[in-house]
Amino acid sequence: MLDALTGALGEVLTPTSLLMMVIGVVLGFVVGILPGLGGAVTLALLLPFTYSMDPIPAFALLLGMYVVASTAGDITSVLFGVPGEASSAAVVLDGYPMTRQGQAGRALGAVLTSSAVGALVGIVVLILAIPIIRPVILAIGPPEFFALALLGLTFVVTLSSGQMHKGLLACLFGVLVSLVGLDPATGVPRFTFGSLDLWSGVSIVPVVIGLFGGAEVLQLMMQKGSVSNVAASPDSVSGVKAGIMDTLRRWPLAMRSGAIGTALSLVPGMGGSVAQFIAYGHAKQVSKKPEEFGKGSVEGVIASGATGVAKDCGSLVPTIAFGIPGSASSAVLLSAFLILGLNPGKEMLTTDLEVTMSMVWITFFATVVAVGAALLLVRPLARLTYISGPLLIPFLILLLSIGAYSEANSFVDIVLMLVFVAIGVACIRWDWPRVPMLLGFVLGSILERYLFLSNSLFGADWLLRPAFLAIAACIVLVFVSYGLKVRRQRRDLPTPELDEATR
Repeated sequence: MLDALTGALGEVLTPTSLLMMVIGVVLGFVVGILPGLGGAVTLALLLPFTYSMDPIPAFALLLGMYVVASTAGDITSVLFGVPGEASSAAVVLDGYPMTRQGQAGRALGAVLTSSAVGALVGIVVLILAIPIIRPVILAIGPPEFFALALLGLTFVVTLSSGQMHKGLLACLFGVLVSLVGLDPATGVPRFTFGSLDLWSGVSIVPVVIGLFGGAEVLQLMMQKGSVSNVAASPDSVSGVKAGIMDTLRRWPLAMRSGAIGTALSLVPGMGGSVAQFIAYGHAKQVSKKPEEFGKGSVEGVIASGATGVAKDCGSLVPTIAFGIPGSASSAVLLSAFLILGLNPGKEMLTTDLEVTMSMVWITFFATVVAVGAALLLVRPLARLTYISGPLLIPFLILLLSIGAYSEANSFVDIVLMLVFVAIGVACIRWDWPRVPMLLGFVLGSILERYLFLSNSLFGADWLLRPAFLAIAACIVLVFVSYGLKVRRQRRDLPTPELDEATR
């Protein structure tokens, strides 16, 4: 493996491979900043250009774009509350409030640096996991996938900001929205209201863009001010150094979040959005100031940012090891393997190991270039948040419309986005948490799919599988710890008699 890693470095540093990587990085920035385009769509558009290429330059182009899109997607999430990628939604929760407080530079510095730290964790896991992951993944079945999705839903407890009943209802609504479309088992339409356009279900892109980006743009329109509520000053605009130092001081959190993103993305079908919200929930659980989450916590920005490239590294492992794509983007990459004459599995771990190791170097160099270039652009980007709202709003509305329309080229998605804009504004107006709703939507279809497969393949016996029971024990532990925390908080509240005596 060391020989292959060294040989791959020499192949990646050739002029052709470097040129392809630079082109990929530039495209990744454009794709990441423009919401809705998505890495998978752009990868599919780039495939025809790789037909006559050698494998390593081809992957320099494809992976350069794929890796950078995640990092660039965080930029619009922080500056405007509009997720550039669906998997950048959690960055909005604290990144955008920091921007509203005049700390756009600090938020961008933190999210970009944490993305680099998470990428390093993902790269190390990618190198170590390639030879050993096959037996591990093959030992995990639908019951364990179902339990992992259920574990993700338990983070509603921590993401509801003390509003447990509202969080559960919002989560349930998100699960119901995920059920719109054809029943995967029977083919019967559900909740489609007679519309053929809803037979394929509701896409995550209009949901994320409407619930977060659209709602925030509408709020900005009503306030008639700039994105930032603080007057521009050199310190507020150039706080990128403070953001970098925030991440370096909290490097264990960044590494743990990167590990969570990588580990969950090893499981095919879990998705980057799930990994990001679980990392965010973990950060809130271990934080000494959990009350600041959702209001501009730099820890929330670090946790959600660290999963960006890390999840991409994780999804590559099952794709390379045995041809099971971990995400939509890695499914397109699997097509690239076949186009270039590469067979996932034993060949990519033996005879084509040098090509596999080249992906490690491409991911590393693309991340370094992307983060370095983004940090250089932080100051002019942060100044955008001090431009008057009426001037920015047409541009932001265009971004939202492009994002909602471009994934499926459907005007129905624009209508759905507007529906979720209204829901997002209502949540802000009456203080309902939006994150549990999105989490329920993301995990709903996963829960249904793996529950159906578990019952079909194992009957009721899957409830007694050791791995399922271990994950179920973790779920119970989350609720027990939450109950103990609430009980301790109630016990610590001052009694009326004590208040009277104090007065």
